[in-house]
Amino acid sequence: MILNTHSICKYIFSTFEPRNKSSLFVEELLLTLNFPIIMTKYIFVTGGVSSSLGKGIISASLAKLLQARGYRVTIQKFDPYINIDPGTLNPYEHGECYVTEDGAETDLDLGHYERFLNVPTSQANNITTGRIYQNVISKEREGCYLGKTVQVVPHITDEIKRNMRLLGENGAYDIVITELGGTVGDIESLPYIEAVRQFRWEKGAHDCLVIHLTLVPYLAAAGELKTKPTQHSVKMLLEYGIQPDILVCRTEHHLSQELRKKIALFCNVNINAVIESIDASTIYDVPLLMLKEQLDKTVLTKLKLPHKNEPDLEHWKDFLGRLKNPTSEVTIGLVGKYVELPDAYKSINEAFIHAGAKNECKVIVEYIHSEFLNETNVKEKLSHLDGVLVAPGFGERGIEGKIAAITYIRENQIPFFGICLGMQCAVIEFARNVLNLKDAHSTEMNSQTSAPVIGLMEEQKQVINKGGTMRLGSYPCELKKGTKAFSIYSKAKINERHRHRYEFNNDYLQAYEQAGMIASGINPDNHLVEIVELKNHSFFVGAQFHPELKSTVANPHPLFVRFIEAAILQAKKRN
Repeated sequence: MILNTHSICKYIFSTFEPRNKSSLFVEELLLTLNFPIIMTKYIFVTGGVSSSLGKGIISASLAKLLQARGYRVTIQKFDPYINIDPGTLNPYEHGECYVTEDGAETDLDLGHYERFLNVPTSQANNITTGRIYQNVISKEREGCYLGKTVQVVPHITDEIKRNMRLLGENGAYDIVITELGGTVGDIESLPYIEAVRQFRWEKGAHDCLVIHLTLVPYLAAAGELKTKPTQHSVKMLLEYGIQPDILVCRTEHHLSQELRKKIALFCNVNINAVIESIDASTIYDVPLLMLKEQLDKTVLTKLKLPHKNEPDLEHWKDFLGRLKNPTSEVTIGLVGKYVELPDAYKSINEAFIHAGAKNECKVIVEYIHSEFLNETNVKEKLSHLDGVLVAPGFGERGIEGKIAAITYIRENQIPFFGICLGMQCAVIEFARNVLNLKDAHSTEMNSQTSAPVIGLMEEQKQVINKGGTMRLGSYPCELKKGTKAFSIYSKAKINERHRHRYEFNNDYLQAYEQAGMIASGINPDNHLVEIVELKNHSFFVGAQFHPELKSTVANPHPLFVRFIEAAILQAKKRN
């Protein structure tokens, strides 16, 4: 049995009164007694040469391999921008805002962490420069620094290190992986690099290691891969006082043994620490590619950790087999206003992949810009589709296009799935065209509407600040028996994640239900309508929450799974 030092410390400190209450004392004691122990180990993933090389995917893949060996692993992301969180960022700036169970608005990479590990993240898993400085300035205002001059070193770097240690202090994890956003050499990343240097010096070589993800570009004119950018990136890291332990080289072509030796020689690493990360057809191939490159073994060896069992990846391989060998194919229209940037709907796209694999179906997503959709072209844009998802969002732009799409979908029995604003648009469309409330709208877009079927939540009416003030995180929902929602979930009580300010106006609920739109999911505490569905439709479901945020490889979300099932039936009807 391998014991975590933190857990042993808690037991000893609660039972005895050791003279030196430190983990070092406990470690020495246990070593004397021949107990095998594990101190929490820390891995830092940095990037060089270029952005968007895939630090998040490499971090998640390594974590998956270590988890599959039996280790308790978590991942955190440190972002160098000054926003407190990405909650107020336009999706064009940073992609989607990922919401955790505890209501934190975070970087989209946390979605990758959850989808790979099937373990929820929290506010502690995403830190920004804005939060670091906010904490330091708050402490300064409180007088915590006793009148000292507050500086980047040591005060900012100390706060960064405090957050680096946070997840490893309660004994819940054997290994904490920290992904540093940005690229080595960026001005805004320097405090994080310095904090890693200090952290590593304090922890020691066997409790902390650095993985540097870099680019080995292929020059088509010369017909060869070039290692010089990697050498320069490592040189820059060395100038900041950090020698990387492992290099993960992103490449379009396989690295020869000669190139690996060259990189190892000029970057001061062992040749088995030069890891090839070749372009893959899907991000879900990367854990198996890293397994083949023995990244997990190299990491465990350097951290002086036992290799335990070989990684159990049978479920992962089964998922990949289904993903790559579909027996059917559907085309789903994604109607939204940020469709120029697919990362704005990252979790939705990944949920389609999970649900598609579950149904052994290839899901082709066709992006449709709601701003350019109207009653005259909606048939041309949607008639060939097997299903349509109307995406979440904020603001008036593109709203009428979404409503026009829903009218066509509802009248032509095309499977429909609306998320957050997509659900609210379905409510507005039904009011206008079925309940004959022609002026029906959300007060978000029209504060003077005579039929406010969607209105601002009561607790939101006094809110002034925009960041972190929406209805965020996991809330309960009770499902009505006999509804489509109940049959999909196969249980009466669920919990889902939210991110919104506006809600269904219950003053109109009776009229809706009499006309055939059922509120099949209700929050038990405030009676907020969470799910709506149509009685006489093959699949017409709108959710106020964001089901895509809980879909993982191991547990595809049931709403997406059933939506794809409905789309498969629609495709068969069409053929």
